[in-house]
Amino acid sequence: MVNEKTVIDEWSVKDLEDNSSLSIKVIDCPELGNRSLPGIQLIYMGNIVNVEPDVVERWAYQATKAGVTDYLLEDKSWLVHENQFVKIYLILGSPLKVRVSVKTRSSKVISKEYELPFDV
Repeated sequence: MVNEKTVIDEWSVKDLEDNSSLSIKVIDCPELGNRSLPGIQLIYMGNIVNVEPDVVERWAYQATKAGVTDYLLEDKSWLVHENQFVKIYLILGSPLKVRVSVKTRSSKVISKEYELPFDV
């Protein structure tokens, strides 16, 4: 069986300060992680975030322990500056979702959510 990945979404937010942009690509993966289960990949600034059942189960536990439904994945996000960032969140609920929030120096926060192809 071939593991054919499909691009779900591709977008960018332009920074008018220096004409750069922060780009996001979201890919549907039929086989991801140690158990080769469906998941999605988030790609931005050379970073790849694998969102698959085993890691989401741990993130959901951490979110529940923290008492939040929108759990910021600090170690997967780019948070170097307050006025420009890429934030990745796990959104608890049914269905589970991932939110990507992007801000450049000259833009407002742009957010998009993606349903995960599994439950934990």
